[in-house]
Amino acid sequence: MLAAERGAAANTLMAYRRDLEGAEEAIGDLTQADRDAIASLGGAWAGLAPSSLARKCSALRQFCGFLVDEGWRTDDPSPALPRPRTRRPLPRLLGHGEVDALFARAEEEAAGDKPEAVRLLTLLELLYGSGLRATELVSLPLNAVPRDAPFLNVTGKGGQQRMVPVSTRARQALSRWLALRGEGGKLLFPSTGRSGHLTRIRLFQLLRALSARAGIDPEKVSPHVLRHAFATHLLEGGADLRVLQTLLGHADIATTQIYTHVDAARLVALVNARHPLSKR
Repeated sequence: MLAAERGAAANTLMAYRRDLEGAEEAIGDLTQADRDAIASLGGAWAGLAPSSLARKCSALRQFCGFLVDEGWRTDDPSPALPRPRTRRPLPRLLGHGEVDALFARAEEEAAGDKPEAVRLLTLLELLYGSGLRATELVSLPLNAVPRDAPFLNVTGKGGQQRMVPVSTRARQALSRWLALRGEGGKLLFPSTGRSGHLTRIRLFQLLRALSARAGIDPEKVSPHVLRHAFATHLLEGGADLRVLQTLLGHADIATTQIYTHVDAARLVALVNARHPLSKR
């Protein structure tokens, strides 16, 4: 149902599977579990972080609702699950200086047209310049790069497609990479060791290694941190929140609103500078 009706991504399906299998290991067959058994999961999961507990409870609630909808159960025992209150954590961020240092190092290494270095520069340009998710980036097909428009055709979560603008810098890096990539295959970033595309784990490793060479703490850098930097720095530059939602591929603008908290300092400065009372 998640795959066919909701178009859930592969990573989402794996997460649901892990959570439901873990619950079944704790209390047995979920299709037969009563309210007391469901309630006992609160104790079994007591040591989890609130965010992890909330995710597991959400998966089980949705599964119980599915059982009722399909007629496999007449009752829904999921109200017995705990309801942890969680706060969405603020995303980790890179400052403008740290981003500049990353690009300076990547550009220096790519100056000699070594394929691996040009590929890394292209990946970096698309992560920070277009705000792509790691999975979206590494799985890009060649035909996602049109020849006559500065956009990428991206398939995001749930199979949703969107057009993502590509900066002049990123287009130049893409052109260099396509010239060095070689022939064969339908993927923009094919794997060197086997069939398929560059993996998310390998992308993570490449960025961590680059950050270390650039003199930045590797613990601060990841593909998602660069996506956060894209969003925050765009908002700092005056981007509209709805535009940012579209660029990031968020289904709900509530997900995008986290960046208004990150950019609080700019908002305070804006009120101080633009509000009519600031001149009195």
